[in-house]
Amino acid sequence: MINDKIVVGITQGDGNGIGYEVIIKALADSRMSDMCVPVIYGSSKLFGFYKKQLHNLENINTNVIVSAENAHPKRVNIVNCLPDNVFVEPGQSTPEAAKSAMVSLERAVDDLKAGFIDCLVTAPINKRAMAKEGFGYTGHTEYLVKEFNASNAIMIMCSDRLKVGVVTGHIPLSQVPSSLTSDKIFTKLEAMRDSLERDFCISAPKIAVLGLNPHCGDGGLLGDEEQNIILPAVLRAQGEGINAFGPYSPDGFFGLGNYSRFDAVLAMYHDQGLIPFKALAFEVGVNFTAGLPVVRTSPDHGTAYDMAGKDMADPQSMKSAIYAAIDIFNNRMAYDELMAGRLVTEAPAEDNKFGGKPQIA
Repeated sequence: MINDKIVVGITQGDGNGIGYEVIIKALADSRMSDMCVPVIYGSSKLFGFYKKQLHNLENINTNVIVSAENAHPKRVNIVNCLPDNVFVEPGQSTPEAAKSAMVSLERAVDDLKAGFIDCLVTAPINKRAMAKEGFGYTGHTEYLVKEFNASNAIMIMCSDRLKVGVVTGHIPLSQVPSSLTSDKIFTKLEAMRDSLERDFCISAPKIAVLGLNPHCGDGGLLGDEEQNIILPAVLRAQGEGINAFGPYSPDGFFGLGNYSRFDAVLAMYHDQGLIPFKALAFEVGVNFTAGLPVVRTSPDHGTAYDMAGKDMADPQSMKSAIYAAIDIFNNRMAYDELMAGRLVTEAPAEDNKFGGKPQIA
């Protein structure tokens, strides 16, 4: 932290997409500088290029630095981690843009591990282009899970009124049924419960669990995963003190607004959870990787090549991602302090040499 302000690292993502536009528009909001110290990992050249494309933009004071250690508390800091001759082609998927996105992410993660930044916000990437350049992961989530050795991370899409997690993430739909086990669903429920309590300050959260098949299998007529895999996980979770309920048929669950009765929803696969979430909260939605030892958020949209360089992108999801990272970081600090204090007051006392119990302040 710098002068009691959280240092937020922001990766540029794919430099040919709308990443820079939404970052610049978000940081142009004067409230940002009051809440955090932003550090962009990318290129001051690309920042300047996209800034010139934007209209009715307030002046932004930037500070080009070599390391986040040198971040200015009242400016938008840019860590130049790309070559001076970096080239931009708005709206195009190029190997150069994919490689630059990888460099930006790797440099930010290095600084996150070193403690130079407090949390991380990632701008959208082109997963396919990065895979062609040897990235080796299907997305930010999988990369961060490996980098931070997270044993039970879960992607949670969140907004003020809706939080949706997924059991299986970026895998083909054809692999979903064989990837589901009762143990996996239970561990995701644990991770979701822990995150809701620690990251969102929700006491004893209620979690709805969705089924896999149409109409939850219609009693086995359309599939038996609900009976044999999902329900046993829900019952196990209940036995372990987790307020899990279901399984529920997804169409009626969202169509009737039943999600409003719960603190979060656990979907079985990516699109089952993200389609209703984005239909209900796309403009302000945030992608949060729960279960990491660090805080990472992202806007809930992609590179949007069709809008790149045209001053058309809405920065609200990026703003929400930055606000969420700050809030979650603060919530964790408060929660961990509370738990540490509780451990002290609840620690078993030992007899002292005078025959009494030591007093704990």
